Amino acid sequence: MAKVLGVRFKKAGKIYHYYPNKEEDIKVGCNVIVETPRGIEMGYIVYKDKEIEDSELEGSIEPIIRVATNRDEKRYFELESKESEAFTICMHKIKEHRLGMRLIDVEFTFDRKKVIFYFTADGRVDFRELVRDLASIFRMRIELRQIGVRDEAKLIGGIGPCGRPLCCSTFLGEFNPVTIKMAKDQDLSLNPSKISGVCGRLMCCLKNEHENYSEILENMPLEGMVVETPLGKGIVQSTSTLMELVKVKVRMPDKSEEIMPFLIQEIEFDKSEREKIKRRRLDFKKVAEAEGIDSHDVKFLRELMEED
Repeated sequence: MAKVLGVRFKKAGKIYHYYPNKEEDIKVGCNVIVETPRGIEMGYIVYKDKEIEDSELEGSIEPIIRVATNRDEKRYFELESKESEAFTICMHKIKEHRLGMRLIDVEFTFDRKKVIFYFTADGRVDFRELVRDLASIFRMRIELRQIGVRDEAKLIGGIGPCGRPLCCSTFLGEFNPVTIKMAKDQDLSLNPSKISGVCGRLMCCLKNEHENYSEILENMPLEGMVVETPLGKGIVQSTSTLMELVKVKVRMPDKSEEIMPFLIQEIEFDKSEREKIKRRRLDFKKVAEAEGIDSHDVKFLRELMEED
């Protein structure tokens, strides 16, 4: 186990681990000077004295250099003020060279040895002439870094479909993989406009509750399964994952059939049968897709197979 500090360099940026400097009293929120792969940088402490297994540490961990002084902070804000000027200059040069790229952000390293320009583009861009022009103006190393649409949304920020600021620009330090299966498990509409964020990719928040949905689905029967209810055996008609509710068609004492709602704790079913049905459906879908069967026909054929 190792006790480390968590350091961020940008709001909602990735957290990097450093060892504390035993000679100084470091508090959460304190600005510190550290060594990074791209040089000396200033960040801030997001947590301290966190115990982490040695196997979880990425690469070699360095101690922080020092707590930032007033002079360090003044230098940092001076560099920030220069970034807007550098942005304008780079935009002018991009237009001058007629390059198909969109400038997103500019960042100076704390040691003033390099300036990084972040941009998006539909494909590869030959920016060699642009780099030469920028190097002659700024007299330091120039790096042009192409980023994706998710990184663009994180840097620019904005308001999501929920009406709140984007998760990626407020608290998400890293992007987690998001899949369409997460939307299916949460019974969401698969309409791209409903489940996509402002970046055009699947919304990051689909990942937030997926673990809870997965746990509930493990105890949820599938539609068409025979289950045991307090009123006797019945056939599952529909399920509500969020409410943990199952609607079952049961035969009443007067021999009429009614669809009744039950909590998943009130019903019993063979979980092994559920897994068999899931595997059978998955295998059938793979075969159907390999044979080029239309998705509507896949559903029809699957229903016929289940009736057999």
